Amino acid sequence: MTALHYLDFDYSEDDEGTGTWDAIASVPAGHLAALQAEIVQVLAWATSEFAGLRGPVEEGGVWDYDLHSEPEGAPLQTLLYDHASRQLVPAIAPESGQRHTLTLSISGHADFAAALHSAFDLDLD
Repeated sequence: MTALHYLDFDYSEDDEGTGTWDAIASVPAGHLAALQAEIVQVLAWATSEFAGLRGPVEEGGVWDYDLHSEPEGAPLQTLLYDHASRQLVPAIAPESGQRHTLTLSISGHADFAAALHSAFDLDLD
């Protein structure tokens, strides 16, 4: 089980049993790399454990995610996880004194939800 320090997820479940975890973390520029590393850790785990199964759940995918960055005073930007480089793209360049808010929503079927819960000790309530 891996402890998360920046991502504090809220859990919800729809009528079809798809679980969704939503996290919002806002950090100063000096903590941005650690927050990004934590997000990479979660997405690397999901990509490895459920390889080739990512896609919209309503279209048959087992799991999916939505990730955004919003630097203070800048527009919202969609980020993607690149499994080959184990990095978020496009890269975020922190500016001294600037806060960054990152939002991560990750969803999946029951087997994915149970595995994610176990791997990161996430609540299912």
